[in-house]
Amino acid sequence: MIFRQLFDPTSSTYTYLLGDSASGEALIIDPVFEHERRDLALLRELGLRLVATLDTHVHADHVTGAWLLKERSGSQILLSEAAGASGADRLLRHGDRVGFGKRYLEVRATPGHTSGCLSYVLDDQSMAFTGDALLIRGCGRTDFQQGSPGLLYRSVHEQLLSLPATCLLYPGHDYRGLTVTSVAEERRYNPRLGGDVNEGDFTGYMNHLGLPHPKLMDIAVPANLRCGQPEGGTALADDEGHWAPLTLAFSGIWEIQPGVLAERLADATNQQQIQLLDVREPQEFSDALGHIPGAKLLPLKELAARMGELDRERPLVAICRSGARSAQATVLLRKAGLSRVANLTGGMLRWRAEQLPVEDGLE
Repeated sequence: MIFRQLFDPTSSTYTYLLGDSASGEALIIDPVFEHERRDLALLRELGLRLVATLDTHVHADHVTGAWLLKERSGSQILLSEAAGASGADRLLRHGDRVGFGKRYLEVRATPGHTSGCLSYVLDDQSMAFTGDALLIRGCGRTDFQQGSPGLLYRSVHEQLLSLPATCLLYPGHDYRGLTVTSVAEERRYNPRLGGDVNEGDFTGYMNHLGLPHPKLMDIAVPANLRCGQPEGGTALADDEGHWAPLTLAFSGIWEIQPGVLAERLADATNQQQIQLLDVREPQEFSDALGHIPGAKLLPLKELAARMGELDRERPLVAICRSGARSAQATVLLRKAGLSRVANLTGGMLRWRAEQLPVEDGLE
């Protein structure tokens, strides 16, 4: 099985990707709207196809990426029937199974933080995804969205701490940078729910937290009750890629394939618009690989000092031998305020391998 834990620093939300390598099918738990491109890039690089997104509950601190991922990839939206949301493709109940290839997640109802909280347990009970029901040495609050301390206490003890002691628990959030815990640890060390704490102790604790409501609650909850669909139902425009079909690598680098760039350059209008920036050393510019016709030589070590030579209004493609130095060039260019920047995937090695036009190279 393929497993990845991803993080949103703004809301301290963990997103989880689970994939079956044999079938290529994958699930994403608790996607974040702003990270749709990141998530799709990772799926693409791992050779996986997203079949469904699963939210653990209606979040109050971020907008889910479920609807946007469905728009981009055709994945289904799965959510608790008790959440009361619209737009889901499948409403989940306690005991349901969600399959991906030969693996599956068991759905467990764990209400108390909200009335519609679910946790997801892997088929062999080696790991569970607890959302906000159970955090690392803590738990979700119970003072809004039909929360209930008593209900949460029973949910955690009956559905999560009853799992095998070795089962790894992956929370929906962590604000200290902790990533994973286990049933054994939480049974013993969780100050709210572990040890000899009973339901009365827990209820007294939770009723006196005195926490302010999440800052984005008035935005996030209504949006998440639509499964993340924006008001009006339209997808966001892809401002980064409108000048050419680009792909976002998981590293965060926007890339353009050699064949796509060649097609764009064959059009006279695009040829005049697109800046080709070769960041190799001068001797490489005219070596056996040659360079793309019309490319401007500006070695990477000189880039910071010569930014003024570039047109900030025109799209730019950075080029090097393999795509490594030019990837770093795109980072520097974006930091300098140039937004329409892409890296040539594979550099001149890929360009020559695809037998695309060059100047000064060996035939």
